[in-house]
Amino acid sequence: MRGVYRYPDGSEYNGEWNDAGQRSGYGHMKFTDGSQYYGTFDNGVCDGSGIMMFADKSLFEGEFQQGKFNGLGMFSRADKMQFTGEFRDGKIWGLGLITFSDGTHGLPRNEGYFEKNKLVRREKCAAVIQKAKIAAEKARKRGSQT
Repeated sequence: MRGVYRYPDGSEYNGEWNDAGQRSGYGHMKFTDGSQYYGTFDNGVCDGSGIMMFADKSLFEGEFQQGKFNGLGMFSRADKMQFTGEFRDGKIWGLGLITFSDGTHGLPRNEGYFEKNKLVRREKCAAVIQKAKIAAEKARKRGSQT
């Protein structure tokens, strides 16, 4: 079933619902702070492929699990600084690459293994970066359904 619901706090959901009345399937959620999510939901939370646009103009495109960035994707800040790679529990965690606003990656190159948003080991990870770009593209295509 599809429908629109405006929550008491002013946020709004437009999308698919399951029989238990939870957001489930594809939908678009507008939050009161101006943030928006386009993508899949499971048991009421962002789960699967999606795009989260924040009020400060930062953007995450990729995989979600239980409401957090989890898996592969791309996070871009408003100043165009970007991380492409792996995420866990809403944080940069795993292999990936930082790209600065000017398009460079730093010297030495900021590529490797990250934990809790910090680079802990430099290493090449081209395959993961490519997979993260594919996950972001999948989220963009899914998000264009609205």
